[in-house]
Amino acid sequence: MTTPILLLGAGRMGGALVKGWLDARAFAAADLMARDPNPSEEARAVGALNPPDSALAAANTVLLGVKPQVWREAFAAIEPLLAPRATIVSIAAGVRLSDIAAAAKGRPVVRVMPTTGVAIGKGVASIYADDDAARAVAHALFDPVAATVDLPSEDLMDAATAVSGSAPAYLYAFIEALEAAAAAAGLSPAAAQTLARKTITSAAALMEQSGEDPAELRRQVTSPGGTTAAALAVLMGDEGFPKLLPQAVAAAINRAKELG
Repeated sequence: MTTPILLLGAGRMGGALVKGWLDARAFAAADLMARDPNPSEEARAVGALNPPDSALAAANTVLLGVKPQVWREAFAAIEPLLAPRATIVSIAAGVRLSDIAAAAKGRPVVRVMPTTGVAIGKGVASIYADDDAARAVAHALFDPVAATVDLPSEDLMDAATAVSGSAPAYLYAFIEALEAAAAAAGLSPAAAQTLARKTITSAAALMEQSGEDPAELRRQVTSPGGTTAAALAVLMGDEGFPKLLPQAVAAAINRAKELG
């Protein structure tokens, strides 16, 4: 049984999950508890916010959503209060399953790396567990709000974090830079914002709907010798995406290892 669910840490990601679950009717507010001194606005919709210690033993699932730097202290404070068979679902980037398992004292554990798109039922979540039952709990939590991927090795979790967990920020940074470039080219800030944001979201929607490979979609909108080809010569050049993105992913992987 998955519910009740206790969110230990209910910031941006916790709030995104609460909103996604409630909107998808995957869980009712009464199924959800959260412990956080400063919860996000969305997380305040849980049935029990900062419940008393005596209520925590009812949780069948504990979502470990605090920052990686403080997870040990935060989890140690509630571990004696949890049911012996509560499943621990960690979304703390870089924290190894073995470390979580040691702190969980025999409870089933699973690692998940989701994206904040879970808030609108469009998230992505990478899952790794040694325990089949724990993996099933993770799927029960994330399948209603995300496309889920099971990883065959925990060693791939840092890569999944760099490629998926962190990638929304890459896209937002790209749009931010595109808006600035549009304004520098003479467009008004309002026009730059509309053109950059709506073009990216519509292109992403087309890719999802069509199922086409992104390379093929790129070719379809790139006329030989045209304006798009001129821009791509910069973006795909020696100092462009083929060099920058592997460096960015490697930096994120290295940081995840440091946090772990």
